[in-house]
Formats: sequence, C-alpha cells, structure tokens
Amino acid sequence: MRLYDIFFFAAVFFLIGIFLASFGLSFSIIVIATFFSVAIFLFLGYFKKNNRRIWVAGLLIFVIIGSFYYLWDDKKFQKTNLIFDQKTSFSGVVVAVDRGASQKVTVNLQGPQKGLMLIMAKSYPSFNYGDLISFEGVAKKTDDSSYGNYLRKNRIIGATDYPQITLIKSDQGNLIKAKLLVFKDKTIEVFQRILPSEKAAFLSGLTLGEKGEFSKTFKDVMSKSGTTHLVALSGYNISIIITLIFGIFLFSFNIGKRWAFVFSVIFVLLFVMMTGGEASVVRAAVMGIIALLAKEVGRIHSFRNAIIFAAFLMILGNPKLLTFDVGFQLSFLAVIGLVYLSPIIKNLLHFKEESAFDWQDNFSSTLSAQIMVAPLLISYFSNFSFISLIANLLILSVIPLTMALGFLGALVGFIFFPLAIIFGWFLNIFLSYEVFLIKFFGNMNFFNISSISFSLAVIYYVILVAFMIFYGKKLREQKVYVQE
Repeated sequence: MRLYDIFFFAAVFFLIGIFLASFGLSFSIIVIATFFSVAIFLFLGYFKKNNRRIWVAGLLIFVIIGSFYYLWDDKKFQKTNLIFDQKTSFSGVVVAVDRGASQKVTVNLQGPQKGLMLIMAKSYPSFNYGDLISFEGVAKKTDDSSYGNYLRKNRIIGATDYPQITLIKSDQGNLIKAKLLVFKDKTIEVFQRILPSEKAAFLSGLTLGEKGEFSKTFKDVMSKSGTTHLVALSGYNISIIITLIFGIFLFSFNIGKRWAFVFSVIFVLLFVMMTGGEASVVRAAVMGIIALLAKEVGRIHSFRNAIIFAAFLMILGNPKLLTFDVGFQLSFLAVIGLVYLSPIIKNLLHFKEESAFDWQDNFSSTLSAQIMVAPLLISYFSNFSFISLIANLLILSVIPLTMALGFLGALVGFIFFPLAIIFGWFLNIFLSYEVFLIKFFGNMNFFNISSISFSLAVIYYVILVAFMIFYGKKLREQKVYVQE
C-alpha cells in the first residue's frame, strides 16, 4: 500500500471514529465493533492473500483513536469554572460580533472565569472586535439541543441575554485581525458608496461573505432559488480569489512562481482571518493552498487526498465540526460532487472541454454539487428546488468577472474614489442581472421538496456512491480522465 493511501485510510477511519462518538455511541461499543471489523479484514486478507486488506485491518485502530479524541476533547470543553443560573459579573474581550436587529457578541472571558460566552445585546451601543467589556447577567449552559450544539461547535460554553454591559477599553484584540476587520469595513463602505444598497450588500457577500445588510426578503429568495452558496464564500469563491491573487503576484509584480505562491498563501491566510474562518472558507483555503503547492513542486494534485487532508486538519482543531456544522458538511459534499460526479456527468452528456461562457462546465458543476447536497438541504432547511440548477447556470458565468471588478473597484476607491464610481457603473450592470435572476427564480414556488426521511436519505447516498464508484471505474478503464 502506498504511503498516501495509508494516510487516506487512517484519516478516514479517524473521522469515522469521531462521527460515531459525536452521536453518543458508547466508547466500549465502538471498540468492540472495531476489533470485530479488524478480525474480518485480517481473515479476508490472510485467506485471500490480499495485503491491502491486512493494512486496512491495522489502520482500523484509528476509529478507536478518533472516538477517544472526540470524547477527550468534549470532556476538556465541558470542564469549566463558569457560574451558571445565577446573576454573576463577567469581563472579557469581544472576539466576534454578528449584527442584525440585535447584536450577538461573542466574548472571550478573562479573570477567574474562562471560556467563550455569547451575549445577546441591543443594537446600540454597538461593540467591535477587541473591546474589553464587563457585564452582569445570568449565564445559561449550552445544552444538547440543535442550537446548543451549534454554540458548542463554535466553542461557546454559555450564553446570556441582554445583560448590563460596560465598555472598559477598546483595541485589546489581535492587532493584525483588528486591522483586517477595519479593511473589511472600509471595503464594504466603498461598495455602499458606489452601488445601490441591495447590490452593495450582494457584492459584499460575494467577495467577503458579509450578509449583515441582507434583507429578510432577499435571504428568502436566495434560499428558494438555491443561490445562497454564492455569498457563503464557498470553494468556488475562494478558487476565484486564489486565481486572481496568484495571477496578480505572478504577472503584475514579476516575482516568479515561488514568491507568487508564498505571497498568495499569506494573502489567503489573512483573508480567512478577516472573513471569520467559517468551515467552507477554511476548507476551500486549505485545498486551494494544496493545489498551488502541487503546481509549485510539480506534482499531480490529488483531490481525494486534498479533501481528506483539509477535513482532517479542521476536525483535529474542532471535532464538533463534523456533526454539528452544516456549512462544513455541505462544503465537503459539494466539493466531492465537483471532483467525482462532475466528470461522470460531463461524459454522460458528451460535454466538450470548452463551451461558450463555460456553460457546460457550470452546468455539470452545479448539477453535481446539487445532487450531492440535496438530502442535507431538504433535511436542514426544508427546501430544495430544481429551479436552482437553471438559476446557477445563468448566474455563475458572470460571477468571476463581478468579483474581480468588485475587488478592483474597492482598491481604486481607497486610492482615488471618483474613479471607483466608474467601476460602480459596470458593476451595477452585472449585479442587476444577478439580483434580477435571484428574485425571478426565488419567486417560483414549484418543483420544491420540503421533507425527506432519514432512511430514504441513506438509501439515496448508498446508491449515489455505488454509481460513482462503478461508473468512475468504467471511465478509468476507458482511460477517460476522472479524479483519484
């Protein structure tokens, strides 16, 4: 067995162990089931004289390691000296603010009490990253509800609603992150000055993943049209950004591929820090960096290994992502569809390598991603629309140009604002087209699926995976290119 195959199976089994433990399965049952599986693979490997199965039998130990790691991490997370269910005074530094009708302020507590706490606060006075605050309220411990698991996934141990808050001092956070957030706010301000409010908000979502200015109506039509992923800083958005940045460093500054790679990696890491480090952004950033590294060292880029490596790194940092982060699940399923299902669809439909506006590539990419995530979208959001395929096909072809003009417009706006207004004119054309299509398809209330049973979802994925394995093997035998 090759070294990267060993890593692949070890990482997969490690993630399986975490998945099983996160569902509350007893550690002893996991151990017994694992050793039973080891015995089966050893038996088959010995009598069939198959060394690969013997290797797999040995690597199954990572199921136990993964489940133990999850339980250890959860115990460490639950161990806290916070005082719950009684009025208490706290102090800490603001690490994140989610603004809307009210403020959701995440605070890293200081002093005798440690951990992250979520504060639901009034919209005014507003708080910012790095503010040192004191507050008095009743903290509630996060429970096992869906919302509680969402908070735990973000490492938040407790929450309190509308406490009395006092600002002690500002600028107490990480200096680099604080500067990046200021840059982000100024970029959004440029968009707001050169574009109508709704289109400025949409462009902020496309380029920076910022959705705070979206109206409820616009969020609804994006959801119904299946275009919410456009403003979620998915792999598609990040790949565009990485391509733009690498090209700028390589051709504009004439510094060579190696330094262009180094600066591109630094830029991507800073961008992830600036945009909050959501699961889809981190996954896309890690895979983008791996792709750039593969080109730099002259090796073939294996998407299979890149996917599992990105997942492994993220889960190692936060084991709760695998089960409790919807964005993480959707992001990885979508990219699996793009890598393994999209080539099959292209082959079945006899698509060519190039087409006008890349519509064939956009069609196969959108269809493969939608097929992979459909059960999850139905389960989590009670909404899946076949209309989304048409909407994405018509919109995706102009998204790269829109994002490029958006970044250039913001940069020009910092240097000489009157010139940015000209960029705003062109941006308005593309954004008007995109927003119109989102609203048009979002108001079509047919071909929607709102519910799916767990058993049906399992059957769906079993059939889908079997199809991808069977047809992918067939294409490889025919020497048609399919990712490994």
